[in-house]
Amino acid sequence: MNQIFTFALLFGSFFCFGQQQNQEIEKPIRNLFIAMKNADPELLKTTFSETAVLQTITKDGVKNENINDFITSISKYSKGDLDERIVIEAIHTDGNLASVFTPYSFYFKGKFSHCGANSFQLVKQNGEWKIQYLIDTRRKENCKEIK
Repeated sequence: MNQIFTFALLFGSFFCFGQQQNQEIEKPIRNLFIAMKNADPELLKTTFSETAVLQTITKDGVKNENINDFITSISKYSKGDLDERIVIEAIHTDGNLASVFTPYSFYFKGKFSHCGANSFQLVKQNGEWKIQYLIDTRRKENCKEIK
């Protein structure tokens, strides 16, 4: 009986630790989309590391985007104009590195615009997870809207 109790306690502790770690990893990702939806450049800045890379896969290849230009462009919209809805499908970690994959649906001023997937690489710096690398796809066909 003691072995069952010990196993249940260890399993429960491991499960709770894993959930807490995942919430910490998800925080900058969720804040990124909250900041976009609220057109909040200050919150947006907190989600990225100082050396973050932002890219999009296009029909012509990979397009690099400047993080500061991205932040400035978001601040030009009104609250509620940009609404990217995600589903976190997978989180993988190794020490201070995390990889997160999120399919998404993007809505502009309340209307469905496009869909795709985001691939995030996060690093833990000074006890906080930050987005180091983000690459996404964008398409208008074969979309499953995320409500």
